Amino acid sequence: MQLDSSVSAVITGGASGLGAATAIALRALGVKVALFDINVEKGEAFAREIGATFVKVDVTSDAEVDAGFATARAANGQERIMVNCAGRGKSAKTAGRDKATGEIKRYPMEWYNAIIQLNLVASFRCASASAAGMLTLPAMEPDGERGLILFTSSVAAQDGQMGQCAYSSSKAGLVGMTITLARDFMSEGIRVNTILPGIFETPLMLGAQPKVLEALAASVPFPKRLGRPPEYASLALEMMRNVYFNGESVRLDGAIRMAPR
Repeated sequence: MQLDSSVSAVITGGASGLGAATAIALRALGVKVALFDINVEKGEAFAREIGATFVKVDVTSDAEVDAGFATARAANGQERIMVNCAGRGKSAKTAGRDKATGEIKRYPMEWYNAIIQLNLVASFRCASASAAGMLTLPAMEPDGERGLILFTSSVAAQDGQMGQCAYSSSKAGLVGMTITLARDFMSEGIRVNTILPGIFETPLMLGAQPKVLEALAASVPFPKRLGRPPEYASLALEMMRNVYFNGESVRLDGAIRMAPR
C-alpha cells in the first residue's frame, strides 16, 4: 500500500505509547490519522500537535465504536488502515495463598472479563467495523488491495509469566484470530497482521522503578535495552507497505524469551 495523503488510518489507544508512535510515523508520510482514545485532554493535545483527528472512544462499547468510526470517516474519509493498540493488563495468580495470612485467593473474574473485553473483544469489534467500511472502497492496483488491519499482541501470548493468565490469554486470542481473519477477507483484498512486542518504553512501563527497568533491559539478549515505540511503528509501516505481508504474527522483542516470573 502506498502511504500518502490519499490514505487514512484509525488507531486505537492512539494518544500514547505504540499507538502514538505509529500516528507520528503515518502523519510524517501525509497519511490522514484519527486517534481513538479515552484520554480527552492528552488525545486532543497530541492530535493538534501532529495534525490528526481525535475522537473520544471507549472501544469496549459498540455504540461508541460505531460513532467513532462515523466521526473519523466524516473527517478523513473511509480508512484503509486500522491499527489496534488499546489494551492493558492486571497481574495476579489464578489461585494462590496470601503470604501473610495463608488465605487462599482467586483471580477476580471481573478483572479477567475486563481484560478480555478490552484486549481481545474490543480489537475484534474495531476490526469488524473497519473491515465493513473497507469493503465499500474500490480495490487498488495492482493487487486489488482494499486495506490492512493490524493487531498489537505481546510476547506474553507465547511466554506468559506467572500472574499473567488474563493478559496472556487475551493476547494469544489476537494471534489466533490473525490467520482466520486474513482468510475471511482474502477475496476482498483486506490483509490482517499482528505484532507481538517485547518489553517496550510505554508510559506504563516507564512508571516502574529505575532498578526494575535496568533489570528488564539486562534480560534482553540484544540490544540490551527496552524497545522504543518508533521501532514498533517501523514494523507497522512495513506491514502496511508490503502487500505480501498477510496473516502473519511477528515478534519484535530483541530475542527475549520471558522467564516464568
